[in-house]
Amino acid sequence: MGEYERANNSHDISCVVPFIAEDAVYGFSDGSHRGIEEIRSAIGKTFATILDEVYEVRELEWPVLTSDVAVCRCRFAWTGVVNGELRSGRGRGTNVIVRRDGELKMLHEHLSS
Repeated sequence: MGEYERANNSHDISCVVPFIAEDAVYGFSDGSHRGIEEIRSAIGKTFATILDEVYEVRELEWPVLTSDVAVCRCRFAWTGVVNGELRSGRGRGTNVIVRRDGELKMLHEHLSS
């Protein structure tokens, strides 16, 4: 999750996409996004909307943790500039991570405020 957090804070979608499974489903405040192309678009939109964003993942809990599947519950917070004004938000997140071809990939992410 630390590497994923750093990738998101790069604000470079090409750094984030390698962490995401092709068949992933993400749920954000603007709706659900299914598959890597929809997710890429949604994250890219966020990067374009929230400038200088700092995204933090906190209070991680791992109710499921095996060599092939992990489930993470966490709190998140962000700060950044939206329409010229400093803004911030926080909420809860759930992530499902799976091992695919020897690599860990995000299969599901749900963030809610």
